[in-house]
Amino acid sequence: MATLLRKIGLIRLHNRDTEDPKHHHNHRGGGGQQSASLRGKGGAKSGGHKPQQQHPPGGAGDASPGPGKGKGKRAPELAPRDKPPQPAAGAAGAAGAGGPRERAAGARAGPGPAGAAAAAAGGSLVPAARQQHCTQVRSRRLMKELQDIARLSDRFISVELVDESLFDWNVKLHQVDKDSVLWQDMKETNTEFILLNLTFPDNFPFSPPFMRVLSPRLENGYVLDGGAICMELLTPRGWSSAYTVEAVMRQFAASLVKGQGRICRKAGKSKKSFSRKEAEATFKSLVKTHEKYGWVTPPVSDG
Repeated sequence: MATLLRKIGLIRLHNRDTEDPKHHHNHRGGGGQQSASLRGKGGAKSGGHKPQQQHPPGGAGDASPGPGKGKGKRAPELAPRDKPPQPAAGAAGAAGAGGPRERAAGARAGPGPAGAAAAAAGGSLVPAARQQHCTQVRSRRLMKELQDIARLSDRFISVELVDESLFDWNVKLHQVDKDSVLWQDMKETNTEFILLNLTFPDNFPFSPPFMRVLSPRLENGYVLDGGAICMELLTPRGWSSAYTVEAVMRQFAASLVKGQGRICRKAGKSKKSFSRKEAEATFKSLVKTHEKYGWVTPPVSDG
């Protein structure tokens, strides 16, 4: 029943709207007034903005700004477009800029001429400083050696500097085993000492001195041509920085006796002096031989 009443009410409303011309007129009039009022409001709004959009004479296409507000408004718009590019900060800034590839390329290019010259100067200073340090170490060690030898109570050896050089010594060996044939030879020939020469390299005491016999001319006793001495401790492999000159000379005196060393008395040959050049060549050869076979008696074919 309620549904039926709602349908009847809807039909009546429909008939009233379609048959009453006044209703349609009022409805249209209201819509026209509403649209007119909307147009009025829109016109008022647009009319309010028109004074702000007016341009000075010359038209909207005129590029030159007019006086007043137009100039102030156009300046912010042109500034970003017309801003000139900033100049580079300089060669140093350009070199430091860029990505990892650019920086890596700059690193591979290496330093400039000034940097290369500084590196070369630094490289030349390093060997000079090292050489100076080695000279100081060698000098201090040899001064101490001289003092220790001068304090020896048995006067086993004595030292004379060659041309006042601290690095070139003539050493006199005054004593050997008194029960040896060499000691008897020294007594019979009135030989007071055996004279040796020691030269100390730049890196002494970390390398051995070169040692050779000067006089008298000896045979056997591990003394070879030119006065070279066959002793392992005088080679780079057998040397120790802990060895002193006194210890080396005592070892040499023992080797002379062990090797049956004798003073040469043969006519003509006994007066022939040893030479440094021959001694150096002989020592180089014996070191090479012993490195091959070890410090044992080598074959006769190898000397």
